[in-house]
Amino acid sequence: MTIFSRIIAGEIPSYKVAEDDRYYAFLDIAPVAKGHVLVVPKQETDYLFDLDDALLSDMIVFAKRVARAQEKAIACKRVGLTVIGLEVPHAHIHLIPINRESDMFTRSKKSFSPEEMQKIASEIAAAFE
Repeated sequence: MTIFSRIIAGEIPSYKVAEDDRYYAFLDIAPVAKGHVLVVPKQETDYLFDLDDALLSDMIVFAKRVARAQEKAIACKRVGLTVIGLEVPHAHIHLIPINRESDMFTRSKKSFSPEEMQKIASEIAAAFE
């Protein structure tokens, strides 16, 4: 069982911003920007492109809804999307609020207190439609 499956199951705490029957979105605990969210399918699959077409396409639509909520909650020009997928063997999408391209590719991680993380998660969750 991956760490993401354990988060989805509630075994490990997370700062959830959105959830439905197939997907779970939560704040990255090592964010590169305020409001950095991971979107994961509840179905444990290692590689994003191994998901069946319907699950993958619906995941993108779910991620779009999360990104719209991020835009409402976090001051940014856009929400960037990236898929790396090597650090955890569970398909996931990174949604990162950005104001310039370099915001996506920084190596410096941000740090927020648990109270700040909860506030950020709550603000995005409240904007999720």
